[in-house]
Amino acid sequence: MARRTPPARPLDVETLLALQRLGPPTLSPDGRAAVCTVTTPSLADNRSTTRLWWLPADASGGAPRPLTQAGEKDGAPAWSPRGDRIAFVARRDQGGRKDDTPQLYCIAADGGEAVRVSDFAPGVESFRWWPDGERIVFAAWVQPELKGTAAQVRAHKARSERKESGYATDEAYYRYWDHNVPAGRVLHLHLLELKTGRIVDLFEGTTFELPRDAEGNSVYGPHPDGRSLVFAHDPAPVAVLDNPLALTRLELKARRFKTLLKDARWSFHAPSHGPDGALAFVAQEVGRHHMALPQPALLDVTPGATWRPLAPDWDLDAQAPLRWTADGQALLFTAESQGRCHLWRLSRQGGLPQVIHEGGWVQGFDVAGERIAVSADSATHPARISVFDADGATRRIESFNDTALDGVALGTQREVQITGANGEPVQMWLTLPPGFDARSKRKWPLLHLIHGGPYTAAGDAFSYRWNAQAFAAWGYVVAQVNFHGSSGFGFEFRRSLHGRQGQLECADIEAATDWLSRQRWIDRRRLFASGGSYGGFLVAWMNGHVPAGRYRAYVCHAGVFDRVATFAADSYPERPRDLDARWWLDMDRVLAQSPHASAAKMATPTLVIHGALDYRVPDCNGLAYYNTLKTLGVPARLLWFPDENHWVLKPANAQQWYREFRSWLRRHDTVADRGGDRVPAKPG
Repeated sequence: MARRTPPARPLDVETLLALQRLGPPTLSPDGRAAVCTVTTPSLADNRSTTRLWWLPADASGGAPRPLTQAGEKDGAPAWSPRGDRIAFVARRDQGGRKDDTPQLYCIAADGGEAVRVSDFAPGVESFRWWPDGERIVFAAWVQPELKGTAAQVRAHKARSERKESGYATDEAYYRYWDHNVPAGRVLHLHLLELKTGRIVDLFEGTTFELPRDAEGNSVYGPHPDGRSLVFAHDPAPVAVLDNPLALTRLELKARRFKTLLKDARWSFHAPSHGPDGALAFVAQEVGRHHMALPQPALLDVTPGATWRPLAPDWDLDAQAPLRWTADGQALLFTAESQGRCHLWRLSRQGGLPQVIHEGGWVQGFDVAGERIAVSADSATHPARISVFDADGATRRIESFNDTALDGVALGTQREVQITGANGEPVQMWLTLPPGFDARSKRKWPLLHLIHGGPYTAAGDAFSYRWNAQAFAAWGYVVAQVNFHGSSGFGFEFRRSLHGRQGQLECADIEAATDWLSRQRWIDRRRLFASGGSYGGFLVAWMNGHVPAGRYRAYVCHAGVFDRVATFAADSYPERPRDLDARWWLDMDRVLAQSPHASAAKMATPTLVIHGALDYRVPDCNGLAYYNTLKTLGVPARLLWFPDENHWVLKPANAQQWYREFRSWLRRHDTVADRGGDRVPAKPG
């Protein structure tokens, strides 16, 4: 008797949180293999571990295999120029000594034991191989007044042993995301000689430092001849988030610095040398507008050449990194377009970029010779890694999450265009519950997932923090509106909300609700809205600007409630530009864009979620919002994490987040029966 196939099951939170998360691939120089990070969450241990995996990039390369196993957070793998070794950053216990800061390790390409190659107490933030394969350039936080590695090590030891916990500074740029900028330190580039272990601070004795939010290695790049490197830096005398960046070249042997590009109207970053030494980079005309679209640009090798944008008429934004094709005749990069993120190719001669790999959402890529490796997800699957060659044929080279998702029923995604604010077209993604049938008589509740940013977009992507499929599995039609300001729809659409934040976006969301309410399959009595970060701001805004009763309940995660109090954020220099007002000069204009100013009108039940380590939207916002609702007598619930930042990252905390979210929806998802009593609707 044939075995019966078990019925498909919805995507539950436990399955979602158990999925392995793939980092971007990095290709070997010959293009025959790739390495990526694979992060495995554990609800039982409430932590995640990250290992490196080797993947075959050609058809005869064998099966994927783990490359490292001993570390907990092995990250940022990079092949040596000869392809014989892979360097990565980790904290390990090796040789009887446990790293208290991240260090550099190398492992042979065919596996074996990883070897610690750096011994630098301040730690390693990011790195790149030097073209000769004998050295590595890396970034580290150091005290700029000290000279020599030994002095930095002694200073690190003294800091580690200090008893006091106070943070004292007179810097304007002193915190970022969820941590303080290391007090009294700046980010310098260092050169490590692998044979001897000798480390040289390349910026020692100068005022140069890398941008303080430089979390990766895209802000610096060695020249192919190994004689120099170019790096991005803030040339202003006082470092402030989002100052225009300049590009400077350091000639290694002479230790001579030459600023190549510096212009108060432009910000330059992501330098990348071509095979012949030409310098590609990303340029943003901040003098035109602080949210001008970044565009690919080139400084050619011709003596006396001036830089030029390569696609000045292109109305999308290029994202770092920029990578050259093997022949040096084109650049590859990702950019968002209409709620998707593609991989693009742009000729060195300029023109308009062409899509060479469509999203979904391209999360990362690498190129070696004629081969390109891409990590991409979509609304219907987590990130997958594929390779394609000059002939365009695409071949997937891993299957990490296939077994976990086997037998899971996912909802259908639809792309809808509605008429939004100012009569302009606005994109909306719909994720429909598994088993949805528009022809049936069943009516479904609606849940808005409002994206953050605002200069980001809800896309054809698979999120772990706000997974539309997980919410649809609960029995909701999930709507994600790319309101005015969203990325990937051109400059004018992006800047349209400045000085009037809340207005156009709310109108777009309400237009979407109106459109959905006209569909026979939506239960107009069961409307909900939720959002995080800027989406949380919009949910709080709606509570004071949308008539009570329109929505059953809101969920506000890490949302701005008080524009003045939010000046405590790490991004405080940007806020006056977004609002087109300074609160100390034009309070009325600021209040017109702050949810708390309309608190007296708030009446919709709200779940408020915030993390204490959130420096982007400090948790005083969530606490003040919750306290205000309680004072007003509005039903409210608070979920506060003492150990999370703007995101909820720990597996057990993420599980609690989803559990509280669903419980809140169920508490308020009721329908009237014929007798007038209110009973649970039991979605999903």
